[in-house]
Amino acid sequence: MKFPSLADIQAALNQADLSGLPPLNISVLRNITMEPLEPYLRYLALELGLAAEIKLGGFDTVYQDAVGNPTDLLGPDTDCVLVFLRLEGLSPDLARNFACLDADGLAAEEARIAEHIKAVVEGIRSQSGAMILWHGFEPPVNPALGIYDGQTELGQSAVIARLNDTLRRIMADTPNAYLVDMATCLLRLGAEGFYDQRLWHIGRIPYTRQALQVIAREEFKFIRPLLGRNKKCLVLDCDNTLWGGIIGEDGISGIALGQSHPGSAFRELQQEVVNLFHRGVIIALCSKNNPEDVWEVFDHHPDMVLRREHVAAFRINWQDKAANLRELAQELNIGLDSMVLVDDSEFEVGAVRRLAPQVEVIHLPVPDAVNHRDTLAGCGLFDTLTLSQEDRRRGRMYKAQVQRSSLKTRFQDMADYLDSLAMTAEVRLADPVAIPRLAQQTQKTNQFNLTTRRYSEADIQELAQAPDSDVIYLRLGDRFGDSGIVGTCILRYDQDRAVIDTLLMSCRALGRGCEDLLLHQALTLARQKGCSLAVGQYYATAKNAQVADFFARREFVEQPDTTTGADREFHLDLGREIPRPVVHFKSIASEIGWPKP
Repeated sequence: MKFPSLADIQAALNQADLSGLPPLNISVLRNITMEPLEPYLRYLALELGLAAEIKLGGFDTVYQDAVGNPTDLLGPDTDCVLVFLRLEGLSPDLARNFACLDADGLAAEEARIAEHIKAVVEGIRSQSGAMILWHGFEPPVNPALGIYDGQTELGQSAVIARLNDTLRRIMADTPNAYLVDMATCLLRLGAEGFYDQRLWHIGRIPYTRQALQVIAREEFKFIRPLLGRNKKCLVLDCDNTLWGGIIGEDGISGIALGQSHPGSAFRELQQEVVNLFHRGVIIALCSKNNPEDVWEVFDHHPDMVLRREHVAAFRINWQDKAANLRELAQELNIGLDSMVLVDDSEFEVGAVRRLAPQVEVIHLPVPDAVNHRDTLAGCGLFDTLTLSQEDRRRGRMYKAQVQRSSLKTRFQDMADYLDSLAMTAEVRLADPVAIPRLAQQTQKTNQFNLTTRRYSEADIQELAQAPDSDVIYLRLGDRFGDSGIVGTCILRYDQDRAVIDTLLMSCRALGRGCEDLLLHQALTLARQKGCSLAVGQYYATAKNAQVADFFARREFVEQPDTTTGADREFHLDLGREIPRPVVHFKSIASEIGWPKP
């Protein structure tokens, strides 16, 4: 996934009509020259269908911009704050005069820098709740104490590593703040490709164009999940992708797959696929092949790392891949824009880009197989801001969902089918264990999402603890296993009104009555808090049309004028009895209260 040239980026930006695109407001605080980063940020935003609005603070005025008088640099509309506080400007002694410092001097300088960072972060937070991406300190290419530097805790490398640990802790303690690991960015290019010493001395521009590309992509690995634009499902071709060669022609003993070259490259790619599986990515197959040939490799080849149990769904046939991808999306109940296809064939890649443009495509040509694992690992399309135990089980959850769908075909009556699942439900107030998953749901759920508001983990924690709001969630299980947390609802209280700020449901739980149970519990909680009116909101997006009439179908009355700024607003009188929904659960456990049968 390579960047186009800067000339091509500028041409694409000049030709793009940005007038109708949602804005992405980025502010940059820096003690170095970062204007050359702008086109790369704008280009990556354009790839996501956004128009980046970039504001740069003054040169080496990070503290003043953060702590001084409020300006238009930071505010409620800011989406992301990029902080570049390079060591050369922050502490010239640590960067260039290190050998002259003794142990006491090093400790004093480390403490001063930590306090400075805390002050800047607190200043930013006092002006804006935006995501903070703080760029870490780069390790020295030529450490100050030479080869001895790596042998002592008082070496330059160790001191900078401790500063980065301090940064990491401060970011972890700050709502919606993250450390961008510049050491990783440096590793990807090497020092000669990362730094431009001539531009550094001329204009305090430390980084090459290639480095700026790497940095911008790393930043968007954070921005993408914040905006709910990360991907859910990896769809894999088989021949010349999972193994070298064509199974139908070469046979199981003739394909390249093993511990040594050339098969080792394909085995490493499979190892990365399994890593993604354990990070919560859904794995599917889409291959033009005979099914029995493919499954023979899965079942009998000794060097297969990817196994049947990792695969949630598959289409192994001779149908065109765009049609197969649509069927897979329908079976998994996800959008095409949640999918990434990995394929070696330039023809198949081109066809999918034309016929199913919502699908992200990664082309892995066979001659470059030794780099395929790194290409997949570094794409950033599946990155999330948190990683929960529920994420690690997601692949198995979706496989169980396919089994449920298969069972459904045996029943003529939906109620009988739902009863056969022996479903169990739990409704709880947000707790520390659940909060990461709830934040993730707001960032990723698009189809059954009435308002599509995105919240960070810190936001959810604040809403759960505030006296004028509540966060509740629903956990679902059945005979096939635990589906985990599938629904989230956020209530905000305004005198006698309970505004349903967020109501969302995972696609794998739709049509099973979970949405009605969660709504009933939210209304019950609102009445317990003394509210007499529930206000439902609907904000229309390209993906949530299915819930446009959700409240209207549940006895809410649509209002001609909205009081909340929503596209549509619905009211329900809580003074009357709240209708109990018809649900088919074997058991319901609730902290809020569920009426006995």
